[in-house]
Amino acid sequence: MSAQYRLNRLFAADGKCFDVAIDHGFFNEPSFLSGIEDVSQAIAKVVAAMPDAVQLPPGSARILQAIPGPRKPALVLRTDTANIYGKELPSVLASELLEDAVEMAVRLDAAAVVVNLLLLPNQPGLHRDCIRNVARLRARCDEFGMPLMVEPLVMQENSTAGGYMVDGDLQKILPLVRQAAELGADIIKADPCDDVSEYHRVIEIAGGLPVLVRGGGRATNEEILRRTEALMRQGASGIVYGRNVIQHPQPTQMTSALMGIVHDGLSATEALQLLD
Repeated sequence: MSAQYRLNRLFAADGKCFDVAIDHGFFNEPSFLSGIEDVSQAIAKVVAAMPDAVQLPPGSARILQAIPGPRKPALVLRTDTANIYGKELPSVLASELLEDAVEMAVRLDAAAVVVNLLLLPNQPGLHRDCIRNVARLRARCDEFGMPLMVEPLVMQENSTAGGYMVDGDLQKILPLVRQAAELGADIIKADPCDDVSEYHRVIEIAGGLPVLVRGGGRATNEEILRRTEALMRQGASGIVYGRNVIQHPQPTQMTSALMGIVHDGLSATEALQLLD
């Protein structure tokens, strides 16, 4: 089976994709559970607005795929878990890839798999492990025609940033994105940079691969919608947002508003009206 067949399920006819991430429970971090305590309900609220995809770990992927009918979002399967998201790093860092991850994705009828390429300050061993994870997945994805989404993630010091805080320094993001592309990614899922107007450089360095932009931490409605509009206008192929959807008071409406920007070319001002 060609990977393109699955990519056709992930990306709409306009070549764009909005993937809602609900994989936070995979990382054993209490603060990540806000908004997804009832994961079945969280998935149902998002699915009601029909984004292009929902990103889930194996356990809750079954909830999405049990929904009957031919029309529902595609599954992006999270294949790795890490223990790096607390305010203090543990004595031993780990980024573990699921056993037989691609075969599991095939059984779950996923449209793609996603894996981290982590870069933490002074943690070269963790980065090495992530490179190995990507390489192992690339080989198996080729066997099964499974698209590979790689998430190059530059992080700040946990002790100063409080855990799970991205580093928006473009000079750190660019080489990591390029490394993800050179390791064989089919799709890049990358952070926004500090100066959003410079994001076209991230898209350029990805070498023609579709770039989906991560949402990062919670932001106001206006901030996240205006940022999304700016990113899409610079050539992003879409977005992967989690907390700005699942922790929103109206996740269904927020999904619809973001879909309007990604697929219909709505301005942030027009999209805000969908949240009234």
